[in-house]
Amino acid sequence: MALLGRIFRDESNTGAESADASNPIPPTVPVLDEDTAATAEYQELKSRVHNQLFDYLDLTRLSEVSEERIANDILLLTRRILNEENALLTQEERAKIVEEIQHEVFGLGPLEPLLKDPSITDILVNGYDRVYVERRGKLERTVARFKDNDHLMRIITKIIAAVGRRIDELTPYIDARLPDGSRVNAIIPPLAIDGPSVSIRRFAVDPFVAGDLVQMGTLTDTAVELLKLVVSARLNVLVSGGTGVGKTTLLNVLSSFIPSGERIITIEDSAELQLRQDHVVRLETRPPNVEGRGQVTQRELVINSLRMRPDRIIVGEVRGGEALDMLQAMNTGHEGSLTTVHANSPRDAVSRLETMVSMTGFELPLGVIRQQIASAIDVIVQLSRFSDGTRKMVSLTEVTGTEGDVLSMAEIFRFEQRGRDESGRVVGDIVPTGISPRFVEKLRTKGIAVPPGLFTPEGGERYGRFA
Repeated sequence: MALLGRIFRDESNTGAESADASNPIPPTVPVLDEDTAATAEYQELKSRVHNQLFDYLDLTRLSEVSEERIANDILLLTRRILNEENALLTQEERAKIVEEIQHEVFGLGPLEPLLKDPSITDILVNGYDRVYVERRGKLERTVARFKDNDHLMRIITKIIAAVGRRIDELTPYIDARLPDGSRVNAIIPPLAIDGPSVSIRRFAVDPFVAGDLVQMGTLTDTAVELLKLVVSARLNVLVSGGTGVGKTTLLNVLSSFIPSGERIITIEDSAELQLRQDHVVRLETRPPNVEGRGQVTQRELVINSLRMRPDRIIVGEVRGGEALDMLQAMNTGHEGSLTTVHANSPRDAVSRLETMVSMTGFELPLGVIRQQIASAIDVIVQLSRFSDGTRKMVSLTEVTGTEGDVLSMAEIFRFEQRGRDESGRVVGDIVPTGISPRFVEKLRTKGIAVPPGLFTPEGGERYGRFA
């Protein structure tokens, strides 16, 4: 048919017939059960069909034809190939193959089914034939695969083109995001020795709320109650933790405690925060162009945000010289600011801040830097990820001040592990240490009632246990 000749390289080999109204494209494609999709025979057949279709497809001509006609032509050609293969497949299995081929044209190929799975939090492509996902904190290998490295490169190019960026030998790695807000990092040869690699950090369409984190065991009712008080009192909070422990998720939850009448400025390298308030201005950094110009850093955005009349400033993650400007903002009337940092403990978080402030080029004595931190940061929330894949708040620490050149801190709550349950999940309690924080007086000054016994072991025992 003439139309097939426009999007397939060799019309004579298609043998495709015109589609008729009695056999339309299915509006929805049934999902195969995992056992069928995982069989070696099915995967081998799918690979052969993929390879033949890619031999026929001329992707450069797709813009000349409507999506409806392209989808119809792919359906016809796939049927033709399956008939030539004498494949013994059910209608659902044939529809599944058609769906995956259409993903190559209109979506992100083998990544599409993974992106539609709400149980997947991370997608890790280690090579064209090695795709892993994270479910419930555990990594597992999938049956998804790309045809070859060129196929994977086409998908990477499609992702970053949507955000107006490019990847090549001059810029062999890049951060981008998908339309749903998921964060994407891609790196290609020569830096990636074994071929292109992609990491996708997914975010829920509906942001998690405090109750979700309690149900997942990240927080307890006690922790949620205390964090609400902290945010309402406009204390400056630093969320600390390693990679993948849920810092951004917790930052989203903390931001939900901010009153709707306040003006919020968010600053991120890659926009991930999903605030529900109306009065929000979202800022995002910009990398340099091919000529090395046009870069806008987080530090520049933090400085600019001070001129935008913010009530609250939220920095997705401090990782460089913007730490000094963030601290100065907290110390000059912009209370209630929130940010995150990569660190394995509250003490390490402070050390990282000290290092980042020293990266600004100003020759500040260490004692001065620590005084800045002590007067700016009120509370450090430490998150950790356990071997069973669960993520928990393991410490809530107050920064109390400095004694000489030493920064002093007091742990208010800590996580105490009691062991593991029958399924191997970590169980434990988040318990008060018995220390009453100094910010209690600030809470009372602002008219915020503090539940009696909140900071005593007896009071915390009432609702400090993880579900």
